[in-house]
Amino acid sequence: MNTNANAAKRLPIAGLLALAMTGFLALLSEILPAGLLPQLSQGLGVSQSMAGQLTTVYAIGSVLGAVPIITATRNWRRRSLLLLTVGTFFVFNTITAISSIYILTLIARFFAGVAAGVVWGMLTGYARRMVSDELKGRAVSIAMMGIPIALTFGLPLGTFLSSLIGWRSLFGAVSLVAAALIGWILWKLPDFPGQSAKNSVSVMKVFRTPGVRPILFVVLAWMTAHNILYTYISPLLSSFGINKIEFLLLIYGIASIVSTFLIGRLIDRYSRPLVLGSLVAFILVTLLFAFSSSLPVGIYIAIILWGFVFGGAASLLQTSVAEAVHEEAVDIALSLSSTTWNFAIACGGAVGGILLNAAGVNSFPWVGFIILVLALIVAFKAKKYGFKSKR
Repeated sequence: MNTNANAAKRLPIAGLLALAMTGFLALLSEILPAGLLPQLSQGLGVSQSMAGQLTTVYAIGSVLGAVPIITATRNWRRRSLLLLTVGTFFVFNTITAISSIYILTLIARFFAGVAAGVVWGMLTGYARRMVSDELKGRAVSIAMMGIPIALTFGLPLGTFLSSLIGWRSLFGAVSLVAAALIGWILWKLPDFPGQSAKNSVSVMKVFRTPGVRPILFVVLAWMTAHNILYTYISPLLSSFGINKIEFLLLIYGIASIVSTFLIGRLIDRYSRPLVLGSLVAFILVTLLFAFSSSLPVGIYIAIILWGFVFGGAASLLQTSVAEAVHEEAVDIALSLSSTTWNFAIACGGAVGGILLNAAGVNSFPWVGFIILVLALIVAFKAKKYGFKSKR
């Protein structure tokens, strides 16, 4: 009995790291083109702006694919769905590696994005099913570790390797990672049944569940504010006379990774104060950006604090969504959260572009401030149904 109890309180690290690697693969597949635009432009015979659409269609695939596919496959065994998803990365990254036809490459990127939408819709639910109740938050934090690692090291490392082996070989290497991950999943990841038909719930019923809509609003607001700043970080920092952008992004990424570990230790007991505290900290980041134009130390503090805020965001928001619904609705709720998150990425880029042309980069912190204050108000008022800490 004691042995079983102790086993239940252990984190299945190897299996959770397989999930983290899946998230790393999904995000790396999305962001790689951002560092390879000149090479992609030359290799596909298109302009750099057209090459940039390889990232856009990936995001569109993620937005469009998550909810319908998670809904259609809710009765599938979980490992089978994850294996199919990773296999999709293998197929379409391979097509990207060998294709010389721009339209074909766009199609491959779209379907890889669909696979990513499914990944983001199921990772949290999968991790939560692998552990006992008191470890669910920590398990989610480990499963989400791939996000800050991909952002911190994936893009610069991919760009560097591309200069050595070429962008086609780089996408081929990513496909090999997917193939190795399939073996890892089969070896270390436990399987779980899908939902039975009698326990299925509709998307609209999940959306109307008390607490879900406030959380989705906070996801939309938080990530829109984040992406207004992050998408246009280069012109923003240049306006402060700071040119060491790569170094600052490295600091940001390291802070994100550290934050993920810290959030993982605390999330199971203090999820609500962590969400509220993160929003307050992000508001402080916007104010530091707004008032530190002549104080570089303020910008450095803002970057570090911003990294801490973003590092735990995925774990906090996904856990909040999962805790707001019954167990049979978790995957649908998480797919709604994933879709909202990806939509916010597009909103941040679009709003930032409009602001850049209409009001300049100095408007970014103030718009972010307003959006985040609204998110904080909604999160604070949602105590009864959303953003609850466990007792």
